[in-house]
Amino acid sequence: MLEIREMRETDLEQVAEIERRTFSEPWTAKGFADSMAQPCTLYLTALFDGEIAGYCGLFQSFDEADITNVAVAEAYRGRGVGEAMLRELMVQGSLRGISAYTLEVRQGNLPARRLYEKLGFEAAGIRKKFYQKPVEDGVIMWKR
Repeated sequence: MLEIREMRETDLEQVAEIERRTFSEPWTAKGFADSMAQPCTLYLTALFDGEIAGYCGLFQSFDEADITNVAVAEAYRGRGVGEAMLRELMVQGSLRGISAYTLEVRQGNLPARRLYEKLGFEAAGIRKKFYQKPVEDGVIMWKR
């Protein structure tokens, strides 16, 4: 059974491990903790049968938010965890007055781009060489 809740300090080591396994330039547990301490952020953790399956977060600026982190542990991919997390993130965001969301995604990350499009995001531009290790353009996407 899938449960989505606000991220807790006790989640940070497992979240950082998923981050390390997913991204070439991962955030640390301390980086998540520092960001979580800011009142303009919101982080969610997804648990599948009690195990941390993924997480996502946003940084709010007035009525807009930048979705900063989205990751699902490899063992839980393809089970709807990412979609469920993002839907809940936007529900919680709307309760905070957010009406527009933006994110960047690697141009070659087609599964993520398809998910974001399914959720109503549209490509709005390219950030040349936005990602490193390997160097790749980032697609800027918005949902308004």
